Amino acid sequence: MQPYFNQMTQNGYDQITAEIAQLMAAKPERIKILQAARALGDLSENAEYSSAKRDLRHLESRLRYLNKQLQYAQILAPKTDGTADIGNTVVVEFLDDHEQVTYQLVGKEEVDVNAGKISVASPLGQALRGKKAPSTVTVSAPATTYQVKILTIRV
Repeated sequence: MQPYFNQMTQNGYDQITAEIAQLMAAKPERIKILQAARALGDLSENAEYSSAKRDLRHLESRLRYLNKQLQYAQILAPKTDGTADIGNTVVVEFLDDHEQVTYQLVGKEEVDVNAGKISVASPLGQALRGKKAPSTVTVSAPATTYQVKILTIRV
C-alpha cells in the first residue's frame, strides 16, 4: 500500500507553519482566560468557564490538525516542462461560453477560489493535471461534463 502524502506548494506549507505559530502565540492567553474563569467559582453554571474551555479545545484541535498536515506534507516544486501540475498557473478557456480564466493548481489545503487557486483533486484540477498547452480536456464534474481548452501554462 502506498503511503498517503498531502501534496502542496512551498507557499501552502509556509501558510500552515505561520498559522501554527499564530495559534501557539495565542495559547498562553487562552489558558489564562480559562484559569481566570475557573477561579470564579461553581463550574456547573459558569458560562465563562465553559466558553473558555471550548475555545481552548478548539485551538488545540486546530493545532493537532495543522501539525498532521505538515507531518504528511509533500512539497512539490512547480514543473517547468510545460505540463500542468501543483504550483503551475494555467489559463483555460471554457468552450461552452468562451470565458477565459486563470487558475493556480494547488494542494487541497491551499484552495482559495476567490484568489484563483483550485485543488488538483477537484474535477477541473484532475482534468488539467499532466496536460500540456494547447490542448482540450474534458472535465467530468458531478452534475455535468464540459470541455476546457488549455491556453498557457506557466510557473
